[in-house]
Amino acid sequence: MILKSLTSGIVAGAAAGLFTGLLQLALVQPVLLHAELYETGALVHRGAEAVSARWEWSGIDPARDGLSLLFSMLIFAGYGLLLTAAMSLATEGETSISPRAGAIWGVCGFVAAQLAPAFSLPPEVPGAAHIDLSQRQIWWYATVAVTAVALWLLAFGRSNWHALAAIVLLLAPHVIGAPQPEHFEGPVPQELAALFASRALGAGLAGWTVLGATLAWLRKHSAESSV
Repeated sequence: MILKSLTSGIVAGAAAGLFTGLLQLALVQPVLLHAELYETGALVHRGAEAVSARWEWSGIDPARDGLSLLFSMLIFAGYGLLLTAAMSLATEGETSISPRAGAIWGVCGFVAAQLAPAFSLPPEVPGAAHIDLSQRQIWWYATVAVTAVALWLLAFGRSNWHALAAIVLLLAPHVIGAPQPEHFEGPVPQELAALFASRALGAGLAGWTVLGATLAWLRKHSAESSV
């Protein structure tokens, strides 16, 4: 049973990662490549002449795009293992989670892993002001962990104290504050940076939803086939 759960998590994660990777190639990467033109100086935002907000398709780079898809599949395979472990713990080994409920699990995973950290540390385009990476990573991991615990308490807590603790955990990382640079700077237009962040989060939401629904379906199908 454990092996089937692990397999379901990896397969569902790889499928969701492929789906998310394709979304990113279609919607996120063009914005990212356009931002890189400002980072390298090929385009200048604050010049005398206005710059078109349109960008042209740069073509397919098999090596770059293939690695992006592979990385996305590996990341979501890891997410799939974590999500199947959480599902197993919540259901005490049962596999009665429907694909619809699985999609909700996926949305909660998105909130914990992407939306909550992005509230204080949003996805950044190239050329943005940087701070020590280790500090950001520590804050990110801590935020993901406490947000996951908070969502668990909200879903399965049985008292008002659980709900109160969940609210405190949700707010704590942002009250403490994410590491920020002393000065905000960067050559990329703010409109482009905002578009990049919103599309990155949108692709993540879609991917996590697919992950949760697919994982629930695989777990249910695996259980039924073993009966």
